[in-house]
Amino acid sequence: MTKLKDLKKQFMEDSEFREEYARVDDEYALVEALVCARTAAKLTQAELAQRLGTTQSAVARLEGGRVSPSFATLRRYAEATGTRLTVGLVRADG
Repeated sequence: MTKLKDLKKQFMEDSEFREEYARVDDEYALVEALVCARTAAKLTQAELAQRLGTTQSAVARLEGGRVSPSFATLRRYAEATGTRLTVGLVRADG
């Protein structure tokens, strides 16, 4: 069975794949950060949804990367998980 890291290495040799991967990498990093914050807070999606005043399915869509959350939503998510939202900009060439 092929390991995920080996498969990624193979795909990264393709320039089109590399460009698309770079484009969505930050989005996946955000999704991972959301899930990590919730699990570190020992909350289920349903419990987090209750704190946010929304539904479990809305939290699932957010954590699944199927929606583009507003800054306010991310701030509320952070507060509900006992974390703090930080945003930064870095130079595109480095």
